[in-house]
Amino acid sequence: MNFIDHVSVTLQAGDGGNGVVSFRHEKFVDRGGPDGGDGGDGGSVILRASRNQNTLLQFRYIKELKADDGKAGSKVRKHGRSAKNMFVDIPVGTAVINEKGELLADLTTDGQEVVIAKGGKGGFGNAHFLSSRRQAPRIAERGERGEILTVRLELKMIADVGLVGMPNAGKSTLLSVVSNARPEIADYPFTTITPNLGVVDVDKTTSLLMADIPGLIEGAAAGKGLGDEFLRHVERTAVLLHLIDAYQSDIVKTYQTIQAELKAYKIDLSVKPQIVALTKIEGLDEEIINDHLKALKKVVPKGAEVCAISSSTKQGLPELLRTLSRMVATERAHQAEIEPKANDVPILQLPTTQDAWKITKEGSVFVVSGRKIERFGARTDFSSEDGLQRLRDIMRKMGIMHGLVREGIEAGQTIRIGHEGSFEY
Repeated sequence: MNFIDHVSVTLQAGDGGNGVVSFRHEKFVDRGGPDGGDGGDGGSVILRASRNQNTLLQFRYIKELKADDGKAGSKVRKHGRSAKNMFVDIPVGTAVINEKGELLADLTTDGQEVVIAKGGKGGFGNAHFLSSRRQAPRIAERGERGEILTVRLELKMIADVGLVGMPNAGKSTLLSVVSNARPEIADYPFTTITPNLGVVDVDKTTSLLMADIPGLIEGAAAGKGLGDEFLRHVERTAVLLHLIDAYQSDIVKTYQTIQAELKAYKIDLSVKPQIVALTKIEGLDEEIINDHLKALKKVVPKGAEVCAISSSTKQGLPELLRTLSRMVATERAHQAEIEPKANDVPILQLPTTQDAWKITKEGSVFVVSGRKIERFGARTDFSSEDGLQRLRDIMRKMGIMHGLVREGIEAGQTIRIGHEGSFEY
């Protein structure tokens, strides 16, 4: 299966159904009143994190998703049916980013849901507007349009341990030995072209989720090789296991190259807890191994773990896994103290100043904008004189009509409500 970890997709909620104008026409009922029903609400688009998903492949060819519209109301006060919400399953660890680059949601736990595009409310039928002063209202609202937005979905694997290192450092081999993963292994650079996940059983009660990140090279953070494409998967790991081939000509330089790329990423990844492991030590003299370890200990941060392992002979692996387990437990506990809960992740919302409005001019047209008045405009049937009169009354109560007079509007000039319909003053 292809691995896709970032896509752009357009999500559109359903429109609300229209309300209707209808009057009772029943035999022996004198002066039948209004009985037009309300429209149903449009369906919302809800993103749901699922541990059964591990790629965004489903969005590779489906670039638009639209929820169903609500049904229109009908006579005898029958309400239109509201549409069902559309649930879209995405992998755990997916961030939702809008076109401005702002984080809308971060789904990090299985089953977590977020309404990303809200369905439009159904319009009121004329039965809703019956009052002692308005005995035969001929007003019905249009349903609101559902929200529509284009977002970027970015999958960042949630692993306990991330394997980093140069190509052919032995990452895939180690993962295949200690876990249930079966990554491709070959004696050439960039054998691994997508991240691989494996479950590592440390003992009978403890396991780790380990991710093999495709090999980094110098310049990876700037886009060279494959590293820049997959460094995002390192962001969520608790601990990094930096593997260095013991047969590298310059062990220290190799270590420093990878550290520089981790540091140069948009988030400094070099500060993550890390173990540096010298790999492929089978067949090497003890003296050479010790010299390499001494050289590394001089350049790694103070207190950082440095060890030597062999995947083929499993030398040093039990000790390494136990150390990783302790470090992961410590780091996860620390993260739980300082990070907000999943439900506390801020969801960007519309401004709370609902009643605010402003008037601008586009040529001879007076444009009225504002969250509340635009919602009323969207619900108004501009072909109905009764509907327009209601909109004028609302604008008068909100002070908009007075504002138009201050702006110098004259009889016969055009008023437009946001991007909705227009009418003459």
